[in-house]
Amino acid sequence: MPRDLSALAGLVLYNRVDMEFAISIQIEELPEGVWVATSDELPGLVAQGRTVAEALDIARDVARKLIEARRERESEIPYSAASAHHDYTIVVAA
Repeated sequence: MPRDLSALAGLVLYNRVDMEFAISIQIEELPEGVWVATSDELPGLVAQGRTVAEALDIARDVARKLIEARRERESEIPYSAASAHHDYTIVVAA
């Protein structure tokens, strides 16, 4: 372990910190019978699935990639961090 704090600080700069973000998603059923997920909060997020659940799963992956790309370009991410208490809607096939 280095005793020089500047060397240690240099290591911290490259340490990636993962966060969870709360992003609103809109789901729409297309006439073709597929579901499309988009987000006004995250431009570029478009995901399509055969079911709502599949569209949401794909949207989560697309959102992660968009946020990672934005994180590489900018130092701050302007999205709300997911808090300990949030209202979420889940989709259950029954």
